[in-house]
Amino acid sequence: MNLKELATHVAAEFEKHYGRPPRWIVAAPGRVNIIGEHTDYNDGFVLPMAIERYAIMAADASASSSLFTIYDTQFKESAAIDVSTPVTKGQPKWSNYIRGVLCGFQNRGVKIPALDIAFMSTVPLGGGLSSSAALEVATATLLEAVTGKTIDPVEKALLAQKAEHDFAGVPCGIMDQFISALGREGHLLLLDCRTRKTELVPMSDPCVALLIINTNVKHELGSGEYAKRRAECEQAAKILGVASLRDATPDQLEKAKGKMSEVVYRRALHVVGEIERTVHAAEGIRQSNWPTVGQFMYASHAALSNDYEVSCKELDMVVEITKDIGYKGGIYGCRMTGGGFGGCCIALVRAAAAEAISKRIATDYKTKTGIEATIFSSQPAAGAMIIKP
Repeated sequence: MNLKELATHVAAEFEKHYGRPPRWIVAAPGRVNIIGEHTDYNDGFVLPMAIERYAIMAADASASSSLFTIYDTQFKESAAIDVSTPVTKGQPKWSNYIRGVLCGFQNRGVKIPALDIAFMSTVPLGGGLSSSAALEVATATLLEAVTGKTIDPVEKALLAQKAEHDFAGVPCGIMDQFISALGREGHLLLLDCRTRKTELVPMSDPCVALLIINTNVKHELGSGEYAKRRAECEQAAKILGVASLRDATPDQLEKAKGKMSEVVYRRALHVVGEIERTVHAAEGIRQSNWPTVGQFMYASHAALSNDYEVSCKELDMVVEITKDIGYKGGIYGCRMTGGGFGGCCIALVRAAAAEAISKRIATDYKTKTGIEATIFSSQPAAGAMIIKP
């Protein structure tokens, strides 16, 4: 469903559940990261884009004086949050993404009105495409629409990130919420994670497409390994005498190699290289130099798999399949995207060959792993929006 169809669908679901039409409809997108993996907590650059998959909410004022009621139309589950007192964590678990945003608005002195809400999401869950950030940013956008208290998009992204930290207990970087709040149709977002400065990078060449390939596996390694990688990066920065790996050059790293364990050196090698690759890839996209961008994507995946060790056999398999199809078959480059240990790959392909490539990847991946991949293409989408004011 496109966004217009989604809005019609969620409005119908709202009416079916609550017995009246909604007054407001808002949406916020998920995201995929083109390049710049595990650079965010090293003060580096990331290059995400908003995807044409959304968290969407329909709402109306409630007859209740104090309840913020949310009905999940997909899982047929409801949550009721008392907004007459400071909002705290609660059940069901998914409601904490919403609770955290409500708390953020309360802390800004905004009185939260009692609302009835129906919501749904077309952002795949657990695929590393930021379904949680989409839900947080959609909630914040709904509160803006209803209360008339508009906040700066950067502030909105930071409020949503704090909600995820404090209420969901996920120590995420700033990328996911930033792209969901600040994305623009036809553009990627080059984000400097140190300064929080953003730059829109146009990507509207009709000759190329981006395929998102969900491996539909998630290995339970993620959180502990993530913390280990952060600690290893901090150790490398300390040995190098820099505030973060953002400040390290390849030369400095080579000179200090003997002072580091092999593992710490390889972690730093990925991050220092990835920060450079991200900046160069953004320049390649500005110039529509797709073969060069594709090579940076392949180099990124190789470093993530070999040096940072956050890939897995299924992600590596997808990348190998794309290499077999090759440039002649319409593929420029492919890499894992997201934290790793499962989730998605992203491939840059010739638009005319996208359908044939999708079929080939799906067939080969199923043959080699026995797992059905979920594959879709997306153009760079707009960030959060109010559809029905």
